Amino acid sequence: MTTSAANSAVPNPAVPDPAVPTYTLNNDTDIPQLGFGVFKVDPDKTSRIVTDALEVGYRHLDTAAIYRNEEGVGHAIAGAGIPREELFITTKLWNTDQNSAAAAFEKSLGRLKLDYVDLYLIHWPTPEKGTFVKAWKSLEAISATGRAKAIGVSNFMIPHLETLLAETSIVPAVNQIELHVDLQQTELRAFHEAHGIATEAWGPLGQGRINSSTELLAIAEAHGKTVPQVILRWHLQLNTIVIPKSNNRDRMAENIDVFDFELTDTELATIAGLDQGEAGRGGSHPLAVN
Repeated sequence: MTTSAANSAVPNPAVPDPAVPTYTLNNDTDIPQLGFGVFKVDPDKTSRIVTDALEVGYRHLDTAAIYRNEEGVGHAIAGAGIPREELFITTKLWNTDQNSAAAAFEKSLGRLKLDYVDLYLIHWPTPEKGTFVKAWKSLEAISATGRAKAIGVSNFMIPHLETLLAETSIVPAVNQIELHVDLQQTELRAFHEAHGIATEAWGPLGQGRINSSTELLAIAEAHGKTVPQVILRWHLQLNTIVIPKSNNRDRMAENIDVFDFELTDTELATIAGLDQGEAGRGGSHPLAVN
């Protein structure tokens, strides 16, 4: 097996932010509720950007095979001097690999230079291919080896989840979905809660289209925070796992500085009223990706 590069000793290891809470998944794995995503991060810049994130205090990193930057994430982990058990690493199975998930998983581990990941996800359901159930059974087998501490899915809709629940043995620990103020996915989140599936938000700030409505500006002013900080706090108070991204170290620090205030019930209700439903979707629809 590959030796875990995260155990390499280097000077000046980064210091974690002790304020980030953990969320316990349905298999008793603990995941930091706020992490750092590397979607659309240039592979040539990934190592530097992830190193900044680790130094700021992030311990939960989210990548994917299709991002082409697993190597950069692995390089940053190797140089950080942080014990592997203090990190939570997620990667994802790409659509074209659903019939060969075991081989794809091995390649991801090799690129990350890790013995295991903490969470392995099916990236999209690709229902027209009809392969996500087969892929999930492969993930169940990977989980049994301990090299993926938890397994889950991404961008699955209720019918796809119902199929997994009916035809397979393990309930997904996580469904990572597009979720932000403009697309609040209330029905899907309720399904997750009813079945013990954690909701994880990608694009939590709207993929650069941050809602800066007068309502959010007023809430931010009331707390002495920025609108992005208010939105991230909203996610946390919904019990969502959230993975913002930024290439800017100062913004990374701002995004993790959300544990010293709390939104009121009235403010949460105001934000709930900003939901645009499907009109607010900024990324691809799950039924359109194959």
